Amino acid sequence: MAKQEQLARSECPVARTLEAIGDRWVLMIIREAFDDVRRFSDFQKRLGVAKNILTVKLKAMVELGVFEIRPASDGSAYKEYVLTEMGRAAFPIVISMRQWGERFLYGSGECHSIMLDNVTDEPIETIIVRSRAGRQLSPEDCHRRLITREG
Repeated sequence: MAKQEQLARSECPVARTLEAIGDRWVLMIIREAFDDVRRFSDFQKRLGVAKNILTVKLKAMVELGVFEIRPASDGSAYKEYVLTEMGRAAFPIVISMRQWGERFLYGSGECHSIMLDNVTDEPIETIIVRSRAGRQLSPEDCHRRLITREG
């Protein structure tokens, strides 16, 4: 069995997620969509990705259910790529990656963007993994168990 097929059928949610959206271009496309980019040409301009690569990535994300294609909101003949519930649910993933990068990949004095709350114009809170009771958790505080998904 090919490695990609193994990942796509793995019991590990991390492996399946990486197979589905772990590609750098996919995550950058999703990031741009959170900034309300919807048109192919706008994705291409903002990311500088080759058109053939963008075509393949967008097609795969539509097939997966991350995006849906809709008529342009301005009534033009263009089509728009709109995040679905599945796509919007990737927001904490992108924010976690952003916050990890902010913390570990920039040196003193280096410029980078930050995420601000639209209401308060203040930086957003760092994402923390918590128990259902609200306790902050670290890797040592958790374990895995296989389950079967219902419904």
